[in-house]
Amino acid sequence: MYESYYGLSAKPFQLKPDPHFFYGSKGHKRAMAYLDYGLSQGEGFIVITGEIGAGKTTLMRNLFARLEPSKIHAAQIVTTHVDSDDILRMVAAAFGLAFEDASKSSLLIRLEQFFRQCHAQSKRALLMVDEAQNLTPRAIEELRMLSNFQTNDASLLQTFLLGQPEFRRTLLSGDLQQLVQRVIASYHLGPLDAEETRAYIDHRLHTVGWRGDPAITADAYVAIHAYSEGIPRRINTLCDRLFLMGYLEELHTFGGQEVASVIADIQQEFHPPMSAEYPSENLASNSENVEGIAPPVPVAQQTEALPVLENMNERLSKMERSVVSILDAVKKIISTPRSRKSSEEEA
Repeated sequence: MYESYYGLSAKPFQLKPDPHFFYGSKGHKRAMAYLDYGLSQGEGFIVITGEIGAGKTTLMRNLFARLEPSKIHAAQIVTTHVDSDDILRMVAAAFGLAFEDASKSSLLIRLEQFFRQCHAQSKRALLMVDEAQNLTPRAIEELRMLSNFQTNDASLLQTFLLGQPEFRRTLLSGDLQQLVQRVIASYHLGPLDAEETRAYIDHRLHTVGWRGDPAITADAYVAIHAYSEGIPRRINTLCDRLFLMGYLEELHTFGGQEVASVIADIQQEFHPPMSAEYPSENLASNSENVEGIAPPVPVAQQTEALPVLENMNERLSKMERSVVSILDAVKKIISTPRSRKSSEEEA
Protein backbone atom coordinates (compact mmCIF):
# COMPACT_ATOMS: atom_id res chain seq x y z
CA MET A 1 0.00 0.00 0.00
CA TYR A 2 2.46 2.65 1.15
CA GLU A 3 5.12 1.44 -1.29
CA SER A 4 3.54 3.13 -4.31
CA TYR A 5 2.65 6.24 -2.31
CA TYR A 6 6.30 6.80 -1.38
CA GLY A 7 7.68 5.55 -4.71
CA LEU A 8 9.23 2.38 -3.29
CA SER A 9 9.74 -0.73 -5.43
CA ALA A 10 8.91 -3.16 -2.61
CA LYS A 11 8.04 -3.34 1.06
CA PRO A 12 11.21 -2.35 2.95
CA PHE A 13 10.34 -3.62 6.42
CA GLN A 14 8.96 -7.10 5.88
CA LEU A 15 9.42 -9.59 8.71
CA LYS A 16 10.45 -12.46 6.45
CA PRO A 17 14.25 -12.98 6.47
CA ASP A 18 15.57 -11.90 3.07
CA PRO A 19 19.29 -11.87 2.19
CA HIS A 20 18.52 -9.14 -0.35
CA PHE A 21 18.11 -6.76 2.61
CA PHE A 22 21.14 -8.01 4.54
CA TYR A 23 22.80 -5.17 6.45
CA GLY A 24 26.35 -5.70 7.62
CA SER A 25 26.54 -4.11 11.06
CA LYS A 26 29.74 -4.57 13.05
CA GLY A 27 28.20 -7.55 14.82
CA HIS A 28 26.77 -9.09 11.66
CA LYS A 29 30.07 -8.70 9.78
CA ARG A 30 31.93 -10.35 12.62
CA ALA A 31 29.39 -13.17 12.82
CA MET A 32 29.68 -13.67 9.06
CA ALA A 33 33.45 -13.85 9.41
CA TYR A 34 33.04 -16.63 11.97
CA LEU A 35 30.65 -18.47 9.65
CA ASP A 36 33.05 -18.13 6.73
CA TYR A 37 35.90 -19.39 8.87
CA GLY A 38 33.88 -22.34 10.09
CA LEU A 39 32.78 -23.12 6.55
CA SER A 40 36.38 -23.11 5.37
CA GLN A 41 37.28 -25.68 8.02
CA GLY A 42 34.72 -28.14 6.71
CA GLU A 43 34.06 -29.87 10.01
CA GLY A 44 32.63 -29.56 13.50
CA PHE A 45 29.95 -27.24 14.82
CA ILE A 46 29.52 -23.48 14.43
CA VAL A 47 27.28 -21.83 17.02
CA ILE A 48 25.55 -18.46 16.54
CA THR A 49 23.28 -17.12 19.29
CA GLY A 50 21.28 -13.92 19.63
CA GLU A 51 18.02 -12.46 20.89
CA ILE A 52 14.76 -13.11 19.07
CA GLY A 53 14.77 -11.02 15.91
CA ALA A 54 18.49 -10.21 16.06
CA GLY A 55 19.01 -11.40 12.48
CA LYS A 56 20.41 -14.91 12.91
CA THR A 57 18.28 -16.50 10.20
CA THR A 58 18.91 -13.64 7.78
CA LEU A 59 22.61 -14.06 8.46
CA MET A 60 22.44 -17.74 7.54
CA ARG A 61 20.35 -17.16 4.45
CA ASN A 62 22.88 -14.59 3.32
CA LEU A 63 25.55 -17.27 3.72
CA PHE A 64 23.44 -19.88 1.92
CA ALA A 65 22.93 -17.49 -1.00
CA ARG A 66 26.70 -17.45 -1.48
CA LEU A 67 27.23 -21.22 -1.36
CA GLU A 68 28.16 -23.10 -4.50
CA PRO A 69 25.65 -25.95 -5.01
CA SER A 70 28.30 -27.88 -6.93
CA LYS A 71 30.46 -28.02 -3.79
CA ILE A 72 28.04 -27.97 -0.85
CA HIS A 73 24.73 -29.75 -0.30
CA ALA A 74 23.02 -27.55 2.32
CA ALA A 75 19.87 -28.32 4.29
CA GLN A 76 17.99 -26.44 7.00
CA ILE A 77 15.68 -27.50 9.82
CA VAL A 78 13.77 -25.41 12.33
CA THR A 79 13.41 -27.30 15.58
CA THR A 80 10.61 -27.56 18.06
CA HIS A 81 10.75 -29.65 21.21
CA VAL A 82 11.63 -32.95 19.57
CA ASP A 83 13.19 -36.11 20.96
CA SER A 84 16.29 -37.87 19.69
CA ASP A 85 14.47 -40.03 17.11
CA ASP A 86 12.52 -37.08 15.72
CA ILE A 87 15.64 -35.01 15.16
CA LEU A 88 17.06 -37.79 12.97
CA ARG A 89 13.84 -37.87 10.96
CA MET A 90 13.96 -34.11 10.51
CA VAL A 91 17.58 -34.27 9.31
CA ALA A 92 16.74 -37.08 6.88
CA ALA A 93 13.75 -35.14 5.53
CA ALA A 94 15.84 -31.98 5.15
CA PHE A 95 18.27 -33.84 2.90
CA GLY A 96 15.42 -35.38 0.91
CA LEU A 97 15.70 -38.89 2.31
CA ALA A 98 12.83 -41.27 3.16
CA PHE A 99 12.10 -41.15 6.88
CA GLU A 100 8.54 -42.37 7.49
CA ASP A 101 8.26 -45.62 9.45
CA ALA A 102 12.05 -45.89 9.57
CA SER A 103 13.83 -47.15 12.66
CA LYS A 104 16.70 -45.23 14.20
CA SER A 105 19.25 -47.66 12.79
CA SER A 106 17.72 -47.34 9.30
CA LEU A 107 17.84 -43.55 9.51
CA LEU A 108 21.49 -43.59 10.53
CA ILE A 109 22.39 -45.95 7.68
CA ARG A 110 20.54 -43.81 5.12
CA LEU A 111 22.17 -40.64 6.38
CA GLU A 112 25.67 -42.11 6.34
CA GLN A 113 25.16 -43.48 2.83
CA PHE A 114 23.92 -40.09 1.66
CA PHE A 115 26.86 -38.24 3.23
CA ARG A 116 29.31 -40.68 1.63
CA GLN A 117 27.59 -40.24 -1.71
CA CYS A 118 28.03 -36.45 -1.38
CA HIS A 119 31.70 -36.96 -0.56
CA ALA A 120 32.15 -39.20 -3.61
CA GLN A 121 30.75 -36.34 -5.71
CA SER A 122 33.24 -33.91 -4.11
CA LYS A 123 30.42 -32.27 -2.19
CA ARG A 124 30.14 -31.53 1.50
CA ALA A 125 26.92 -31.95 3.48
CA LEU A 126 26.02 -28.87 5.53
CA LEU A 127 23.18 -28.81 8.06
CA MET A 128 21.77 -25.61 9.55
CA VAL A 129 19.64 -26.05 12.69
CA ASP A 130 17.55 -22.98 13.57
CA GLU A 131 15.90 -22.42 16.97
CA ALA A 132 18.44 -24.79 18.52
CA GLN A 133 17.42 -23.72 22.04
CA ASN A 134 14.41 -26.02 21.62
CA LEU A 135 16.59 -29.12 21.32
CA THR A 136 16.68 -31.57 24.19
CA PRO A 137 20.10 -32.75 25.42
CA ARG A 138 19.41 -36.14 23.84
CA ALA A 139 18.59 -34.54 20.48
CA ILE A 140 21.78 -32.48 20.66
CA GLU A 141 23.69 -35.69 21.39
CA GLU A 142 22.22 -37.28 18.26
CA LEU A 143 23.51 -34.36 16.20
CA ARG A 144 26.93 -34.85 17.75
CA MET A 145 26.84 -38.53 16.82
CA LEU A 146 26.17 -37.57 13.18
CA SER A 147 29.45 -35.66 13.22
CA ASN A 148 31.18 -39.02 13.76
CA PHE A 149 30.54 -39.94 10.12
CA GLN A 150 33.98 -39.45 8.57
CA THR A 151 36.35 -40.74 5.96
CA ASN A 152 40.03 -41.18 6.65
CA ASP A 153 40.71 -37.54 5.91
CA ALA A 154 37.44 -35.61 6.07
CA SER A 155 34.23 -35.12 8.03
CA LEU A 156 31.10 -35.98 6.09
CA LEU A 157 28.82 -33.48 7.83
CA GLN A 158 29.23 -29.98 9.18
CA THR A 159 26.52 -28.41 11.38
CA PHE A 160 25.60 -24.81 12.12
CA LEU A 161 23.52 -24.26 15.28
CA LEU A 162 21.47 -21.06 15.64
CA GLY A 163 19.67 -20.32 18.88
CA GLN A 164 18.56 -17.83 21.47
CA PRO A 165 20.90 -16.90 24.36
CA GLU A 166 19.68 -19.76 26.54
CA PHE A 167 21.15 -22.23 24.06
CA ARG A 168 24.63 -21.03 24.98
CA ARG A 169 23.81 -21.72 28.62
CA THR A 170 22.66 -25.20 27.66
CA LEU A 171 25.96 -25.90 25.94
CA LEU A 172 27.90 -24.70 28.96
CA SER A 173 25.81 -26.69 31.45
CA GLY A 174 28.44 -29.44 31.65
CA ASP A 175 26.37 -32.25 30.12
CA LEU A 176 27.43 -31.57 26.52
CA GLN A 177 31.20 -31.34 26.81
CA GLN A 178 31.76 -33.76 23.93
CA LEU A 179 29.84 -31.48 21.58
CA VAL A 180 31.43 -28.30 22.97
CA GLN A 181 34.85 -29.76 22.17
CA ARG A 182 33.79 -29.98 18.53
CA VAL A 183 32.64 -26.33 18.30
CA ILE A 184 35.22 -24.63 16.08
CA ALA A 185 33.59 -21.17 16.03
CA SER A 186 31.02 -19.43 18.21
CA TYR A 187 29.56 -15.92 18.25
CA HIS A 188 26.78 -14.06 20.05
CA LEU A 189 24.95 -11.59 17.83
CA GLY A 190 24.09 -8.47 19.81
CA PRO A 191 21.70 -5.60 19.03
CA LEU A 192 22.43 -2.62 16.80
CA ASP A 193 23.61 0.60 18.41
CA ALA A 194 21.89 3.93 17.68
CA GLU A 195 24.10 4.76 14.69
CA GLU A 196 23.68 1.28 13.22
CA THR A 197 19.92 1.44 13.72
CA ARG A 198 19.77 4.56 11.57
CA ALA A 199 22.05 3.01 8.95
CA TYR A 200 19.97 -0.19 8.99
CA ILE A 201 16.74 1.73 8.32
CA ASP A 202 18.35 3.80 5.56
CA HIS A 203 19.88 0.67 3.99
CA ARG A 204 16.54 -1.11 3.75
CA LEU A 205 14.88 1.99 2.33
CA HIS A 206 17.61 2.63 -0.25
CA THR A 207 17.37 -1.03 -1.28
CA VAL A 208 13.81 -0.37 -2.50
CA GLY A 209 14.54 2.98 -4.11
CA TRP A 210 13.93 5.52 -1.32
CA ARG A 211 14.79 9.09 -2.36
CA GLY A 212 14.12 10.91 0.88
CA ASP A 213 10.31 10.75 0.84
CA PRO A 214 9.29 10.52 3.57
CA ALA A 215 11.99 12.44 5.39
CA ILE A 216 12.98 10.95 8.74
CA THR A 217 14.21 13.33 11.42
CA ALA A 218 17.03 12.67 13.86
CA ASP A 219 14.68 12.40 16.83
CA ALA A 220 12.61 9.81 14.94
CA TYR A 221 15.68 7.61 14.57
CA VAL A 222 16.46 8.06 18.26
CA ALA A 223 12.92 7.10 19.20
CA ILE A 224 12.95 4.01 16.98
CA HIS A 225 16.20 2.81 18.53
CA ALA A 226 14.99 3.49 22.06
CA TYR A 227 11.87 1.42 21.57
CA SER A 228 13.35 -1.40 19.49
CA GLU A 229 16.54 -1.66 21.58
CA GLY A 230 18.39 -2.21 18.31
CA ILE A 231 16.71 -5.53 17.50
CA PRO A 232 16.17 -5.65 13.70
CA ARG A 233 12.80 -7.42 13.77
CA ARG A 234 11.40 -4.89 16.23
CA ILE A 235 12.74 -2.09 14.04
CA ASN A 236 10.97 -3.62 11.05
CA THR A 237 7.67 -3.99 12.89
CA LEU A 238 7.72 -0.41 14.17
CA CYS A 239 8.84 1.13 10.85
CA ASP A 240 6.26 -0.81 8.86
CA ARG A 241 3.52 0.58 11.08
CA LEU A 242 5.07 4.04 10.87
CA PHE A 243 5.03 4.03 7.07
CA LEU A 244 1.46 2.72 7.01
CA MET A 245 0.35 5.56 9.27
CA GLY A 246 2.27 8.01 7.07
CA TYR A 247 0.38 6.79 4.02
CA LEU A 248 -3.03 6.91 5.66
CA GLU A 249 -2.42 10.43 7.03
CA GLU A 250 -0.52 11.63 3.92
CA LEU A 251 2.65 12.49 5.83
CA HIS A 252 5.98 13.22 4.16
CA THR A 253 8.04 13.75 7.30
CA PHE A 254 8.38 11.41 10.26
CA GLY A 255 9.51 12.94 13.54
CA GLY A 256 9.67 11.79 17.13
CA GLN A 257 6.00 12.53 17.73
CA GLU A 258 4.90 10.36 14.81
CA VAL A 259 7.03 7.51 16.11
CA ALA A 260 5.63 8.04 19.60
CA SER A 261 2.09 7.83 18.22
CA VAL A 262 2.77 4.48 16.56
CA ILE A 263 4.49 3.16 19.68
CA ALA A 264 1.47 4.15 21.75
CA ASP A 265 -0.81 2.27 19.37
CA ILE A 266 1.33 -0.86 19.58
CA GLN A 267 1.51 -0.71 23.36
CA GLN A 268 -2.23 -0.21 23.63
CA GLU A 269 -2.87 -3.20 21.37
CA PHE A 270 -0.44 -5.70 22.80
CA HIS A 271 0.91 -4.63 26.19
CA PRO A 272 -0.47 -4.01 29.68
CA PRO A 273 -0.80 -0.42 30.92
CA MET A 274 2.55 1.30 31.22
CA SER A 275 1.93 2.29 34.86
CA ALA A 276 2.14 -1.35 35.90
CA GLU A 277 5.77 -1.61 34.82
CA TYR A 278 6.87 2.01 34.84
CA PRO A 279 5.73 3.96 37.93
CA SER A 280 5.45 7.69 37.33
CA GLU A 281 8.38 8.51 39.63
CA ASN A 282 10.64 6.18 37.64
CA LEU A 283 9.59 7.75 34.35
CA ALA A 284 10.29 11.22 35.64
CA SER A 285 13.78 10.31 36.80
CA ASN A 286 14.85 8.41 33.67
CA SER A 287 17.00 10.91 31.79
CA GLU A 288 17.52 8.48 28.89
CA ASN A 289 13.87 8.48 27.87
CA VAL A 290 13.14 10.41 24.71
CA GLU A 291 10.85 13.32 25.51
CA GLY A 292 7.26 12.56 24.69
CA ILE A 293 7.95 8.88 24.01
CA ALA A 294 7.01 6.01 26.30
CA PRO A 295 10.00 3.93 27.42
CA PRO A 296 10.52 0.54 25.80
CA VAL A 297 8.44 -2.36 26.97
CA PRO A 298 10.51 -4.97 28.87
CA VAL A 299 12.17 -7.55 26.63
CA ALA A 300 10.17 -10.44 28.12
CA GLN A 301 6.89 -8.76 27.24
CA GLN A 302 8.09 -7.87 23.74
CA THR A 303 9.20 -11.47 23.20
CA GLU A 304 5.75 -12.74 24.12
CA ALA A 305 4.11 -10.22 21.80
CA LEU A 306 6.25 -10.87 18.71
CA PRO A 307 4.16 -13.76 17.32
CA VAL A 308 1.08 -11.59 17.78
CA LEU A 309 2.80 -8.73 15.98
CA GLU A 310 3.65 -10.98 13.06
CA ASN A 311 0.02 -12.12 12.82
CA MET A 312 -1.06 -8.51 13.01
CA ASN A 313 1.29 -7.74 10.14
CA GLU A 314 -0.57 -10.25 7.98
CA ARG A 315 -3.92 -8.77 8.98
CA LEU A 316 -2.66 -5.28 8.20
CA SER A 317 -1.69 -6.42 4.71
CA LYS A 318 -5.25 -7.59 4.14
CA MET A 319 -6.57 -4.29 5.53
CA GLU A 320 -4.25 -2.41 3.19
CA ARG A 321 -5.67 -4.14 0.15
CA SER A 322 -9.23 -3.41 1.32
CA VAL A 323 -8.47 0.26 1.98
CA VAL A 324 -6.83 0.62 -1.45
CA SER A 325 -9.95 -0.76 -3.12
CA ILE A 326 -12.18 1.63 -1.16
CA LEU A 327 -9.95 4.62 -1.91
CA ASP A 328 -9.91 3.80 -5.63
CA ALA A 329 -13.70 3.57 -5.65
CA VAL A 330 -14.06 6.89 -3.81
CA LYS A 331 -11.65 8.61 -6.20
CA LYS A 332 -13.62 7.35 -9.20
CA ILE A 333 -16.87 8.63 -7.71
CA ILE A 334 -15.37 12.05 -6.94
CA SER A 335 -13.67 12.38 -10.32
CA THR A 336 -16.71 11.29 -12.38
CA PRO A 337 -18.30 14.44 -13.94
CA ARG A 338 -21.95 15.04 -13.24
CA SER A 339 -24.32 14.67 -16.10
CA ARG A 340 -25.88 17.78 -17.64
CA LYS A 341 -29.27 16.65 -16.41
CA SER A 342 -28.09 16.49 -12.83
CA SER A 343 -26.60 19.97 -13.14
CA GLU A 344 -29.83 21.42 -14.47
CA GLU A 345 -31.87 19.82 -11.70
CA GLU A 346 -29.56 21.32 -9.10
CA ALA A 347 -29.89 24.71 -10.77
